[in-house]
Amino acid sequence: MSGQPIPQQPLQPSTPPVQAKVKKPSYKRFWFWLFAVIVVIALASQLGGGVKSDNGTSSAQQSSSTSGSDDGAKSGESDVPAEYASALKKAETYSDTMHMSKQGIYDQLTSEYGEKFSAEAAQYAIDTIDADWNQNALDKAKTYQDDMSMSPEAIRDQLTSEHGEKFTAKEADYAVAHLND
Repeated sequence: MSGQPIPQQPLQPSTPPVQAKVKKPSYKRFWFWLFAVIVVIALASQLGGGVKSDNGTSSAQQSSSTSGSDDGAKSGESDVPAEYASALKKAETYSDTMHMSKQGIYDQLTSEYGEKFSAEAAQYAIDTIDADWNQNALDKAKTYQDDMSMSPEAIRDQLTSEHGEKFTAKEADYAVAHLND
């Protein structure tokens, strides 16, 4: 053995072995949980029932408790078709939160790009809603004044424009007259 040459191994650089990048499972990724939370919230809002009223019961609880009673307190409302009641509820939301005009709400309720209620349901909502249109015009005018620094005349034009808020001239005049109250 001493006379035979020992075969030499070629020298290789000492690099660590290449490892395949290990991917996290989907349930350990941020976007997965974000998506899951959004889905849960959406389902809860659809299945959760009504909005809480002043006495602490939800509207779903109120309607189920009144529909089975014989006291007749809501007998006038029980004859209203569901579409009409939904249109009224949506109209109240538009009036209370977005301070929309009567015509603006009607157009939104009937729009093919909006709520898609029938013309009859939208008209019922407009006829039934308890809204202060002058106050809505004033609130909208103050938003234009505070957020966009518009002049009173520009505000009047925006409030009455058919491409804007669609308030009546009388409602717009009231709003502009009371801007600084």
